[in-house]
Amino acid sequence: MKRNNYLTRIGHFTENILIIGTLLLSAGCQKQQPSQGMAAYRTQDVQPQTVTIAETYPASIQGKQDIQILPQVSGFITRLAVKEGEQVRNGQTLFEIDPVNFQAALRVAEANVQAAEAVVKTNELTYSSKQKLFDEKVISRYELQVAENALLTARASLTQAQAGVVNARQNLSYCTVKAPCNGVVGRLPYRVGSLVSPQIPEPLTTVSDNSEMYVYFSMTEEQMLTLVGRYGTVESALRQMPDVSLRLANNTEYGHTGRIESISGVIDRQTGAVSVRAVFPNPERLLFSGGSCNVIIPRTYANALVIPQAGTYEIQDKVFCFRIVDGRAEATMVDVTPMPDGKNYIVNSGLKAGERIIAEGAGLVKNGDKVE
Repeated sequence: MKRNNYLTRIGHFTENILIIGTLLLSAGCQKQQPSQGMAAYRTQDVQPQTVTIAETYPASIQGKQDIQILPQVSGFITRLAVKEGEQVRNGQTLFEIDPVNFQAALRVAEANVQAAEAVVKTNELTYSSKQKLFDEKVISRYELQVAENALLTARASLTQAQAGVVNARQNLSYCTVKAPCNGVVGRLPYRVGSLVSPQIPEPLTTVSDNSEMYVYFSMTEEQMLTLVGRYGTVESALRQMPDVSLRLANNTEYGHTGRIESISGVIDRQTGAVSVRAVFPNPERLLFSGGSCNVIIPRTYANALVIPQAGTYEIQDKVFCFRIVDGRAEATMVDVTPMPDGKNYIVNSGLKAGERIIAEGAGLVKNGDKVE
């Protein structure tokens, strides 16, 4: 009897162990089932949108006119009429050079004119007298011709003396150095008492017309061809390109926009770059000639397809993403343009609007994987 009860308890215990083992085996099978099926990834439907990105180019600033002021006569500076950084008008006096020697030279030139005029009058009288004597056959034609030649020589000397007066008066005017345009006065390296001449190594100053500023930057040949290709011709590009903006050296945005005014027709053989010039208004005089900045050219893509960089991977400089086709990941090569945010691409080719892609973790996906 005891033996039968003992066997019965053993049988129930064995049955319970079998049931528990079956349940554990069943649970293990259910836990491994998802790894053998579909994997879950964040996906994205590719839809067209309008995107504007900014292309940035380092640039330098120059005044519309940066005119170096050099003396045209030699002498001592007797007066400085302006200060550094002063706004001046066209024709305003900047410097005065000692005029004494040039005033004397003008008086000498004027005296030479008076003397030459007297010689001319004398020779005119002589020629007139000789003409009458020749008409009366008192003198020969030779003597008349000599008198005429003397008169012509006297008149030429008068013309030469008159030119000397013009030259002397011009040199005297050079003693007053005037601004050739509206602008701002630059550095003044020479002071009152300095001896200056047309051969001085450094100009008296520089007058910069900064009502508008020229901003120069360079593009590579490829960038230039791409830019022009959007509009067809260089002329069309200059007419239709959007306004450009500036980022100043302190990393702030300049308050006025400008326009690209010219594209050089010559490619620098050493750098392979093309020079481009933009013009900006400068009413507050915040832009200074010789400064540096960055030109920002906006570029608008209509109906652009944008995908996250996290949904791509690269193989030998080729960019790939995974389209979802019939529930499976399909590797697709795409031609892309990086966006300035460093997080997204603009797709040039390889995808179509409405297609679904894996938006994150593309590096963990294998071609043909089932995707949820």
